[in-house]
Amino acid sequence: MIFSLLKTYSRLFIFAGGLLLGIQVPNFVDQYERRIDAHYLEVSANISGFQSTADLLFSGDMEALIAYYADSNDLVFESDAQSIRSIVARYNRISNERDALSGNILAAAMHVILYADDEFIDETFEQYGYTVPLNMLAVEWGLAIALLLTIAIDLGLFGCVKCAGLINRKKKNQLKSL
Repeated sequence: MIFSLLKTYSRLFIFAGGLLLGIQVPNFVDQYERRIDAHYLEVSANISGFQSTADLLFSGDMEALIAYYADSNDLVFESDAQSIRSIVARYNRISNERDALSGNILAAAMHVILYADDEFIDETFEQYGYTVPLNMLAVEWGLAIALLLTIAIDLGLFGCVKCAGLINRKKKNQLKSL
């Protein structure tokens, strides 16, 4: 009786925990996307002047502009080549991140879970505020995570019980044969 009650309440607890965890997924992805968009606006402003120069003098080729700066006899231009290279690399990195997040919510969530940029995921975790948004997307994610987590744990426990039963049965058969 007590074991059955404990089992039922533990399943409810797991379901509720999964529900709360799942509700956070769309909100976290949204926060991550907003962070990426903010950085994209910043780096776009940083690169715009150099891109205008590259468009005007090098047919838009930023690598040609960087090479021109690096090969210059002017020490200022030579040292600025690395700065421009860093801005271009950051712009490309953030642009790729934006492209990866532009799909549906499931693809964006999988990207954030598996391939998120370390810098931006750390910022998102640092600044994240846990909320319980009650929109349909959050509820759907919450229910899905709760069900999957509950089923996974039930199947895992079922497998453990079956394995333990097989092991006990095998031991009993070995003892009988002695």
